[in-house]
Amino acid sequence: MKAYIFDLDGTLLDSMGVWEQIDAEFLTKRGIEMPPDYISAVCALSFQETAAYTIERFGLPVSVDELLKAWNAMAVHAYGHTVALKPYAREFLTAVKERGVKLGIATSLPAALYEPSLRGHGIIEMFDVVCSTDEVGLGKSSPEVFLYTADKLGAAPKECVVFEDILQAIQSAKLAGMVVYGVFDEASKEQWAAIQKIADGVLYDFKDAPLPQ
Repeated sequence: MKAYIFDLDGTLLDSMGVWEQIDAEFLTKRGIEMPPDYISAVCALSFQETAAYTIERFGLPVSVDELLKAWNAMAVHAYGHTVALKPYAREFLTAVKERGVKLGIATSLPAALYEPSLRGHGIIEMFDVVCSTDEVGLGKSSPEVFLYTADKLGAAPKECVVFEDILQAIQSAKLAGMVVYGVFDEASKEQWAAIQKIADGVLYDFKDAPLPQ
């Protein structure tokens, strides 16, 4: 394999709880109780797709840009200061890098959020490319961001290993022809049984994650 591609939220970053808090606070301020299916409905969407979905679902009198600005203001501090790496993620990235395999990120986060987090943890220089769904205009229900990341890394899809925590994203990466490992996260635990069935392997943390041969 030539390249390892990682998701951020819920995979490398222990951050999904942050979004639940932000979404709940945002909706509560507007007198709306967050429905139990909301997080699962938006987890594979891009940032812009999530904003558009939220506006339509709750009839919010704001534009997508206005909603994105409000969310960004709430999230920037959390990503820069409080969001932790998943257990053994740093050690695993270092071990993969030492074996000469390229590292990439395929995330739904915009640069305003992923850059402070990656820099704060001192790992941004480990990655050869960092790609966002914003760059391709489609969320992870489409394989496009994975194909785009592979192309940037100079690797064919069959030469890539993907690490993801969301069922739809795992399905998309598999559709792209990549080897995919499901990473457990509390926010997507309801999908875990389905993830175990379709992923090429599953992980509860990166301690025993597969290293390049």
